[in-house]
Amino acid sequence: MRRIPPSQFMGVRSGITVSILDDYFDTLHTLPCFAKLAPFDVTIWNDHVDDVDVLAERLQDSEVVVLIRERTKIQAPLLARLPKLRLISQRSVYPHIDIAACTSRGVIVSSNQLSDACYAAAELTWALVLAAVRQIPAQVEALRRGTWQLGVGSTLRGKTLGIYGYGRIGKVVAGYGDAFGMDVCVWSGERARAQAAADGYGVAATKDSFFEECDVISLHLRLVDATRGIVTAADLARMKPTSLLVNTSRAGLVAPGALLDAVRAGRPGLAAVDVYDQEPLSPTDPLLTMPNVVCTPHIGYVTRDEYEKQFSDVFDQILAYAAGTPLNVVNPDVLARPNGV
Repeated sequence: MRRIPPSQFMGVRSGITVSILDDYFDTLHTLPCFAKLAPFDVTIWNDHVDDVDVLAERLQDSEVVVLIRERTKIQAPLLARLPKLRLISQRSVYPHIDIAACTSRGVIVSSNQLSDACYAAAELTWALVLAAVRQIPAQVEALRRGTWQLGVGSTLRGKTLGIYGYGRIGKVVAGYGDAFGMDVCVWSGERARAQAAADGYGVAATKDSFFEECDVISLHLRLVDATRGIVTAADLARMKPTSLLVNTSRAGLVAPGALLDAVRAGRPGLAAVDVYDQEPLSPTDPLLTMPNVVCTPHIGYVTRDEYEKQFSDVFDQILAYAAGTPLNVVNPDVLARPNGV
């Protein structure tokens, strides 16, 4: 835990108590944008806690809570024990927050919805593609054990890259595939498929053919009710034994248990994953024991550059709240309540 007392700052209400959760490596206070929180009494928690009793005790005096993506769930039982809470500030989607409960308790949820691409996530996606097809983690580990070359990997040039979800990040990853000489094929909503075609990329005739024909498939969809479990066991079973599935988006896009069963069955033959149903991932999770799976600990957006960009927005939302003009409010009905601002 790190506590940073307030300093003088003009133009906003000072002395607001702010709690930041899940700053694993105590990074945020080292960013240039952290200076925006100078007027406030800030406490930073560096560990991860799921226990509602512990969270309620830690946050009992907090007027503002800053979340780092979906690391901590904010649900009705916890909200009921935080009478002083008035603002949750974060960035991106919010399936981990009970928005209705926040509104009923007068808690504003401010969350910039990311109008720009997350290049950090796109770059990690491509790093995982290369790591999987060239067996880089296994080759490195074998070399440390004294084994010179473990096996034979694959090249990407001439293969088909499937982009499932042609949005901000999907477009960037499609460009990487194009630069590597891959044929890019897109499956997404009708409007996104039309945009992909206009951008010069191929579009799959059907979802079934997309999974059957692509050599690498990378998921780039937001997790909402309509996309939860959108990749089914039947979809994965259509993939080639030589193919690779990459997920740096959200674990919930894949039907529960389907990926583990699929890689055990050899379709797809490889997987590379940065997101999980339960995070932090247990060290005993079976995915970590599989030689045909590359796993990273949800680090797609975890770079100093991306943190500076994202938390500059998050802290601006707190400044706007302190000035009485909340930004990026996802539950605007709360503003009509007497304690809404």
